[in-house]
Amino acid sequence: MLRCSLRPTRQLAAARSVGRQQRRAFLGLFSNEPEAKSLDPNDEHFVQKKLHQLYARDIAPLERRFDFARFNTPELTMADFMAPPLVLILGQYSTGKTTMMEYLIGRAVPGSHTGPEPTTDKFTAVTFGEHEQTIPGHAACSDTDLPYTSLQSYGSTFLGKFEVSQVPSDLLRNLTLLDTPGVLSGEKQRVNRGYDFAAVTRHLAERADRVILLFDCSKLDISDEFKEVVRSLDGQHDKVRCLLNKADVVDPDELFRVYGALLWSLGKVVNTPEVLRVFVASMWDKPYQDRSDARNYALFDKEKASLLDDLHALPQHTQVRRINETLKRWRAVRTHAMLCSQLASQFGMMGREKKQLQLLLHMEKTYTSLSQKHGLNAADFMRPENFARVIDAMDLKMWQWAPVSDSELAEVDARVNECVRSILSVVNADDTAEAEQISPRAGRVAELEAGSNSPA
Repeated sequence: MLRCSLRPTRQLAAARSVGRQQRRAFLGLFSNEPEAKSLDPNDEHFVQKKLHQLYARDIAPLERRFDFARFNTPELTMADFMAPPLVLILGQYSTGKTTMMEYLIGRAVPGSHTGPEPTTDKFTAVTFGEHEQTIPGHAACSDTDLPYTSLQSYGSTFLGKFEVSQVPSDLLRNLTLLDTPGVLSGEKQRVNRGYDFAAVTRHLAERADRVILLFDCSKLDISDEFKEVVRSLDGQHDKVRCLLNKADVVDPDELFRVYGALLWSLGKVVNTPEVLRVFVASMWDKPYQDRSDARNYALFDKEKASLLDDLHALPQHTQVRRINETLKRWRAVRTHAMLCSQLASQFGMMGREKKQLQLLLHMEKTYTSLSQKHGLNAADFMRPENFARVIDAMDLKMWQWAPVSDSELAEVDARVNECVRSILSVVNADDTAEAEQISPRAGRVAELEAGSNSPA
């Protein structure tokens, strides 16, 4: 009788032990894998490697647990953290995207040509190389040393329209430029490209450090497809710069009206109260057109110089931007995990298909409940119709998600914040100790380790 009464207790203790081990494994505190190797604080890529270590340990497991890549962008790799700043150039056809890129690097891009008709039909990443070389999309996206492996999820048709061009240009030693196909207008924009153009640009914009939207002074009409592309940049507006290109082909009075019309058009498309920064210039190395008043030449030169300064400053702040993007992604993952856990916890043993349909029809109630419980903003959530569309397209079963508790998320959140604080301390130590002949990172890391090992 005593043995029978102890058996459930032993089973319960064993179950609790397994539960603790699973929880520790989820938090990265218990694993059969070897401990992550320590990083050299004097390594010039110390911050990027430390962020990737943090991401792989704490954030990526949650992404896989709740199919985050299905709803957002694919999982990050080491190459994504190590890549130089990316400048994404978007615009309708014949707005001067390729010409601007050639002006920036001081030479022609291999395989490209320019003209008044739609000429660029590919996504072209222009990177540094000792010799000119073009790498096809399938090969480039299979190379784990390049930050393009996540693009494989967009299919073979897209990969056939993607390539990497390596060019010996000093600018490209610290920057990568990405040219895009011209966004079409009229009937052609309804022709199936074979891939989701807006989804690809949204993915690239999230990876980019700067997004430049080009507009032509002579044709300001924003097509439906371009509106969709601009709207897909929601949440990335701090990266966006607008360029009113070919400004020297219109009269000064007309330029004033064109500038006002562009601001008005953008206000209807861009979902932000702030006005986007609009540069007015002609990004090429040819003399200004005679139609433009000479009084505007100084303005064009100043605007062009300001845009170039903005681009040249990107490599100087790469580390801080990588930290910011990692935190932004973590907050998106955390919100997604809270949402999926809330949904998964409402299923019983029977009628799961019907319950899933009911939950999808009343997503606003779930959003409101989570917002009140965790102090989240409604803008942090995916649009209900988009969430339901992904569930249906991917045939996901919401009851199969293993809910994560608030305490587990709190622990991961604390670890992420603590790691980021220590990384920021190292970055700040680099700046403040630059004049001293010491190794600031090694000194700061030693201080942090001494502080963590000292008794309370």
